[in-house]
Amino acid sequence: MPVAHFHGVGPTRGQRPEKSVEVRHEVAAIKGSVLDIDTLGKICYGLPMARKLRVEYPGAVYHVMNRGDRREAIFRDDRDRAAFLATLGEACGKTGWQVHAYCLMGNHFHLVVETPQGNLVAGMKWLLGIYTGRFNRRHQVFGHLFSGRYKALIVDGSGNGYLKTVCEYVHLNPVRAKLVRPGRPLAAYEWSSWPAYLEPPRRRWPWLRVDRLLGEYGIPRDSAAGRRQLATALEARRAEAAGTDYQGLRRGWCLGDAAFKRELLGRMAERVGAEHYGAERAETGTARAERIVAEELRRLGWQEGDLGRLAKGDAGKVAVAVRLRAETVMPVKWIAERLHMGAPGYVNLLLYRQLKGI
Repeated sequence: MPVAHFHGVGPTRGQRPEKSVEVRHEVAAIKGSVLDIDTLGKICYGLPMARKLRVEYPGAVYHVMNRGDRREAIFRDDRDRAAFLATLGEACGKTGWQVHAYCLMGNHFHLVVETPQGNLVAGMKWLLGIYTGRFNRRHQVFGHLFSGRYKALIVDGSGNGYLKTVCEYVHLNPVRAKLVRPGRPLAAYEWSSWPAYLEPPRRRWPWLRVDRLLGEYGIPRDSAAGRRQLATALEARRAEAAGTDYQGLRRGWCLGDAAFKRELLGRMAERVGAEHYGAERAETGTARAERIVAEELRRLGWQEGDLGRLAKGDAGKVAVAVRLRAETVMPVKWIAERLHMGAPGYVNLLLYRQLKGI
């Protein structure tokens, strides 16, 4: 995977000025580091607000979503929707983005976007800022249009079906919102990319890329027959998806297999600060702990299976447990299970004895 960049940008909207003061600080100024972490935060009542990491690298694919401030409309009519798509097209021209799916609703939007140049943050700043200015001028209003930070779920786009899942989620959004009546085709909702998928290439936005999704459906050509096959497949999925749990898409930070997630977490390890929160922080803690276990196994000349074979209170295991407690935030229960040391209470006793030199 290419060099990754991480951005943690604090909430900039929906806060009362008298209760917060905006601060900016830049981290990871280490020369030669593969990571850049730019942090824009809020201090409220003297405490930094937690915010999620932004992960950027060339070729990254994201599911991006943002809502209107106080859940108010960001599109008052079709002219606004057309203006947003035109602005999105300009953003794609400036950044090289490739859009795999989009859906415009009343008070929010969804995008599935690929960033060949690893520039999601810069592109989203331009897109949201320019559209807000155009919206405000047209409607003679001022102030924030969008609520807080946009959500950006990083997606494994390697062809393992995750891109298909997230595009289905986006394209079926009007069905879940009951904007497409039963019996009506999904393409009846015109403000998503789905109708364009069913059109010939000359009638599509030039920045809409369809070949990746067609490939994940096993459709080899962007032909009339291929598009009919695609329509049939998603309509069938629509019938099946009524009870589908999309929790991982709605609240997760990464959609991909274990190897994809491990690679991202390895790059993020030791770069997550106290100001970040959520699944990233917990999982990077686990990745760091696993790295320490691997290092200690090599140092001791052990194999993974030796952890289950050796005694629960083996001195080598205790040494590993001491290091894990000193260098990670993993709980004793995790350490006990990972090192096959028995009950957490027993591990606590061993650690206490080690500390006291008993």
